[in-house]
Amino acid sequence: MPRPEVRDPGPTPAGGAGGLPAVGAWPPRTRWPEPLHRAVAAVREALAGDGACRADAVSGRAGNHSRGLVALSGGADSLALALACAVLVGTREGRRLNPIGAAVVDHGLQSGSDAVAAAAAGVARILGLTPVTVTRVEVARTGDGPEANARRARREALAAAARDAVPGAGAAVVLTAHTADDQAEQVLLGLARGSGTRSLAGIPARGTLPGGAAVVRPLLGLTRADTETICRWAGLTWFEDPHNRDPALLRSRVRTRVLPALEDPDAGLGPGVRAGLVRTAAIAAEDAAALDAWAGDEFTRLRVDPPARDPRVVSLDLDALAALPAAVRHRVIARAARAAGGQAPPRERILAVDTLVTGAHAGGTSAGPVELPGGVAAHRACARLDLIPRLPGP
Repeated sequence: MPRPEVRDPGPTPAGGAGGLPAVGAWPPRTRWPEPLHRAVAAVREALAGDGACRADAVSGRAGNHSRGLVALSGGADSLALALACAVLVGTREGRRLNPIGAAVVDHGLQSGSDAVAAAAAGVARILGLTPVTVTRVEVARTGDGPEANARRARREALAAAARDAVPGAGAAVVLTAHTADDQAEQVLLGLARGSGTRSLAGIPARGTLPGGAAVVRPLLGLTRADTETICRWAGLTWFEDPHNRDPALLRSRVRTRVLPALEDPDAGLGPGVRAGLVRTAAIAAEDAAALDAWAGDEFTRLRVDPPARDPRVVSLDLDALAALPAAVRHRVIARAARAAGGQAPPRERILAVDTLVTGAHAGGTSAGPVELPGGVAAHRACARLDLIPRLPGP
């Protein structure tokens, strides 16, 4: 796969027009707005981790912190994140951090996207972020849809930028500007799809990009209105992506039609729906983490020697597996499928395997096999559940 084109657009003057990102006199001499205090604290925590930044501030020594790289689009959310990073670097604690840069990804999906990308990069330079790069990507056309295709191309480009920002081994930590509004939209989509606890947990605060580069989302505690307040404080104009209001895109419909309808005080549920969805995500994340940890322990405990000690086969104690609560049992089955070389099974396949487990003493039930994604088959044999990968063809 060819490497995306990376270019340095050079400095862009402030004061752009036509909705292009631009910044006035920097830095402002007025007091920080309240949302900026929260944004700066969240970025500091995301980059320092484990309170290391505070410990270094007390000791007076330079911290060995990760280099940050803002995923900058030119919208209000990502510009507010860039502002928070720039403000942080100017503080006493921030001066002990490694430099923070910005990576702009131009998807090329609309006319003038190159001008928006160049203007956003220019703002990042005025704010003092370094390095600043613009990457033009080609968004593939697949059956996954335009939103998923653009997201895949963007993640790959950001992963490459994170590696390039740290010469040699390692990669920068990529900071993305997902907000509480994005979180509410994600949870609502998960509810509509009938997803489980992990999906209802929404957007995680931390994750990884292709290749393993870390990604953090420090603005999940701020709203979209908060990010606009931060931008206005700095005299920043931002780009309004027309795709954000395109009803052909599912997330755009949720943002512009579904959530406003739910929050309508007369025809809907009234104000507070977004905040409730965000609380749901936080509770679901705690529950999912606990259930996943429990399932991990049980998976280790329940593994038994496979038939003929074949290392390709994952075998579990059937009776002990059947005795687990369904939520934990289903997670153990999914782990076993992945450990045997398969993919994460959909719920209907997990339930089919679960019937092999719970029907062992019912009499007359099938012993399998149940075919799972990734070329794995589940069999019930004696007192075991065996997850067996198919042999490769000749």
